[in-house]
Amino acid sequence: MASMATHFSAALFLLPIGLRRLFCSSSLYIKNPSLFRSKTWYLSETKWKNLDLYILTIALPIASFSEIFLFLSSNGHPAYRFSFTHQSLVLFLYWALIILFLLRDTIDPLTLNDNFLFILTGIVFFMEYTVIGNGISGHVGGVFYGLCGDLTIICGCCCLYLAIRPTAFFMEFCFCCGLVLRGTWFLQAGLCLYTEVFAFKGCHKIMVSPESENAELKCDLEEDGLRGVALVNLLFIGHAIGVLLVSFGVFGLLSSHRDSRHCEASGPLLTELHSDSALMRTLPEFELE
Repeated sequence: MASMATHFSAALFLLPIGLRRLFCSSSLYIKNPSLFRSKTWYLSETKWKNLDLYILTIALPIASFSEIFLFLSSNGHPAYRFSFTHQSLVLFLYWALIILFLLRDTIDPLTLNDNFLFILTGIVFFMEYTVIGNGISGHVGGVFYGLCGDLTIICGCCCLYLAIRPTAFFMEFCFCCGLVLRGTWFLQAGLCLYTEVFAFKGCHKIMVSPESENAELKCDLEEDGLRGVALVNLLFIGHAIGVLLVSFGVFGLLSSHRDSRHCEASGPLLTELHSDSALMRTLPEFELE
């Protein structure tokens, strides 16, 4: 976590994934609310439209091997090395999860269904919660990463709920908003904690020593630290309101163009749902005969 590049890369992945998921799930729900069923990943008709999925398949292994390299090259405290190992394990789990997304259509649906993938995704989110903010000291930095951890818990709970009730669009909407908010908040944390330009008044840039993972935001006075915490909470409220407005705007825009077809709302999933609906309508006729 202790770099601006890490926060920027996290935001670069989370923002498009969350927005794309919001766009696809909302268009599918608006097309026919009674047939809506949440999916772990909304595969498009053409492979190039899933560019974010394939980028993650390449980027996450690189990040995992980078963590392992840092682990092997570090000569710090054993707890420091354990932290790197823990983070690398979480990255490997995300990598394995993406591979399962890609193999979902080629494996027996009874063995690898969306319910199982949602449960696995929720577990990975909970594991990620245990590594967020590791080695970060300082009151302001702790508030930043505490809010990141809360968003991670919310995303994990949404996944577990969707595993039980995949037709709950409200929970799908919350999951999408959580992903987008995590992306914007990671970027905000990186700007405020690791740059001098966006640093809070009276607080100094986080200094990361090469021997340890510990990092802290130093404030000259206690009042500066309290003001920084208040600003962090205010920024988070602003981010949450902004994400909600964007999400409602996307939903409203799609509602005004119901005839447009996007993602799986116009692809194999919609065809399958319509065929199931047609079959259900014909069943009473056969029973009467």
